[in-house]
Amino acid sequence: MINSIIMKRIVYVLLILSFVSCQGQNSTTEKAKEPVKEITNKEVKKDTMKFEVVKTEAEWKAQLSPEEYAVLREKGTERPFTGEYDKHFEKGMYVCAACENPLFTSDTKFDSHCGWPSFDEAIKGSTIYHKDTSYGMIRTEVMCAKCGGHLGHVFDDGPKATTGMRYCTNSISIKFIPQK
Repeated sequence: MINSIIMKRIVYVLLILSFVSCQGQNSTTEKAKEPVKEITNKEVKKDTMKFEVVKTEAEWKAQLSPEEYAVLREKGTERPFTGEYDKHFEKGMYVCAACENPLFTSDTKFDSHCGWPSFDEAIKGSTIYHKDTSYGMIRTEVMCAKCGGHLGHVFDDGPKATTGMRYCTNSISIKFIPQK
């Protein structure tokens, strides 16, 4: 009985830690906050969002797998270290799994050890940003600019040698196209 309770508590703590691992680190210096602040200035208000690809929820459900629908349309998150592209480093391009909008190049991908594919830069104009205050946190959501699909979140704890940004992306929200 006691072992069962202890195991449940351990599993609960591990689940919370895995969820929080992609939430970004809270920087205390103003300089570290500038990149995210810059991105959120380009933020789009939800009631004014208009996308090139517009489908009904029934059409999205028919096109996407249940897992893709949960992430791309319902803003879900895949479990860390389970996605196809977490440790994937071939040359090519990553596109939106819903509309094939080019989002990231393999040159911007890096291993952040957070359990999700991470990029330090999106292709210009391919993504839009929304302030996300869910789960008692303040984060910047990243969405496909063409269809509005949820990709993940962006944080300012990426490689300082490049942009300093970390686009923490769900593998299921993207597809890889190898370089020819």
